[in-house]
Amino acid sequence: MERFDGIKDIMKYINDEIIICNIGFPSRELYQIKDRAKNFYMLGSMGLASSIGLGLAMAKEKNYDENKNNSEKVIVFDGDGSVLMNMGTLVTIFNQNPKNLILIVFDNGCYGSTGNQCTYAENMNLEDVAKSIGFKNCYNYKDIDFKEILAKEQENSIFIHYKIQPGNADSPIIDMSPDEIRDRFVDAIKLNIK
Repeated sequence: MERFDGIKDIMKYINDEIIICNIGFPSRELYQIKDRAKNFYMLGSMGLASSIGLGLAMAKEKNYDENKNNSEKVIVFDGDGSVLMNMGTLVTIFNQNPKNLILIVFDNGCYGSTGNQCTYAENMNLEDVAKSIGFKNCYNYKDIDFKEILAKEQENSIFIHYKIQPGNADSPIIDMSPDEIRDRFVDAIKLNIK
């Protein structure tokens, strides 16, 4: 299975959840599959989707604690190359442990948006890395019912390893500027930051 089909499968279950999507082709594929205002398409900043997702999940969780509003789940679509570029975020996610964060790492063993150069993920299992950091909820996507995971009240952040084949879909360029993506997203998530 290639990433496009993996994203398509996951998006069948997405309703009000917030999505932060990794740069390049993953964002273009998500845009083609199911564009929505609660999708944040990264157009740059490789390696930072998980950091943005962490900050947003923490802000949403704080907002929930203060206002007793529903704490929306924040789902990050990341790639193996990006996670390897910013491994410190995994440690920070584990230590901050927002209960509304789900990190899905699409692992195709390559930098798909820059020419399919191999990553070091070929020589390691990212699920094992997350477990070694201390993540209590680590899953291989093929072994879970994602709909069931989404429906559960989370006790900890969730790490999902999704092994896929290399390949990019012939997806269109996102026809919004970075400012338009940001403004639409911020308006949709209704985050009150003091």
